[in-house]
Amino acid sequence: MEIERLDVLREVLERNEPLGGLRLQDLDLHGVEHLLLERTDLGDLVVLGGQLSPHLTVHLVRHGAIVFPSDPHAPLDVYRSHLYTADELYAGLTGPGGYPATLDGRAHTWTLDRRSGRDAYATMLRAIHDQSITDALDEVLDGLPVVGVMGGHSAQRGSAVYAAAARLGLLLADAGLVVATGGGPGAMEAANLGARSRDRRSLERDVRLLATVPSFQPDVGAWARIALRVRDRIAAGPARPAVRSIGIPTWFYGHEPPNVFGEGIAKYFSNALREDGLLARCTAGIVVLPGEAGTVQEVFQAATRLYYRRTGEGGPGAMPPLVLVGRHHWERVVPAWPLACALAGSRPMGDVLHLVDTVDEAAALLAPG
Repeated sequence: MEIERLDVLREVLERNEPLGGLRLQDLDLHGVEHLLLERTDLGDLVVLGGQLSPHLTVHLVRHGAIVFPSDPHAPLDVYRSHLYTADELYAGLTGPGGYPATLDGRAHTWTLDRRSGRDAYATMLRAIHDQSITDALDEVLDGLPVVGVMGGHSAQRGSAVYAAAARLGLLLADAGLVVATGGGPGAMEAANLGARSRDRRSLERDVRLLATVPSFQPDVGAWARIALRVRDRIAAGPARPAVRSIGIPTWFYGHEPPNVFGEGIAKYFSNALREDGLLARCTAGIVVLPGEAGTVQEVFQAATRLYYRRTGEGGPGAMPPLVLVGRHHWERVVPAWPLACALAGSRPMGDVLHLVDTVDEAAALLAPG
């Protein structure tokens, strides 16, 4: 049992419940130290990071607990129990250090450090971080219908592709779906923005404003600052009861900063875990906009999942649609569609493959009911 809130742990201790098998994740234990010092039944108790005194650490270990300490050299909390926010990742953006001094920038620098890349301890910390993010993402999306929107990072703000992706995000979210993307710039940002937006009129206004800084290159700071202004304006409206927009980016592609429009940002060190986790959570389908190598990879990762899916797995109608948008692109420019159809053959996946020309057609295919 994972415990991520101090009040839950306090209740367990006050009721004198067994501690063996508990996983205490990222908790400040100073407030319950006296209760833990009274206990000696600590075998199979695992403490993942957090804050605790040296005295409590010695007591826990002496009585059989396993304590994973925080690493002061890591730029982030690897044991975190919740998703990131844009404010966390971009904190300090307007300071003298600019983007490299933000949490996002420092984490990327850590991935480039050749010494940490060969350090088994640093590798373990990154793996723990990614597992923590996976747990947090599961909690946020549990039971929600999620649709993935895939597309290239090169679509500039103000372009027709960007505007179409933003409109798609709005249509899907207004249909009651959670829009999940790779969390980066370009079409990914546009879809997250559209899902976060309140209506088409305000979305069009926001797209025009964002277009004044069309790309994250060469200045990530200017790109992110104007996006945060738009995000704050959206957030100032009436609260919504449900999550609409999730970004799942990675530090693997350091040239891709995270967009700010996900209500939760699940950022990973491992791109493989990030890609597989994104696709696995798209229970309501996947829409693929025109893109290049990374987007093609996502098409066939999704197709592979459908290809090997057993008939009836997950119940009737459980096989999520895979919708490619842009006939000319997917048939001529990057001919992924003929290959996907050849793979499908007479398999059940053939029933859920679709090629359309517009985002309106794609949204109509995925909208519930």
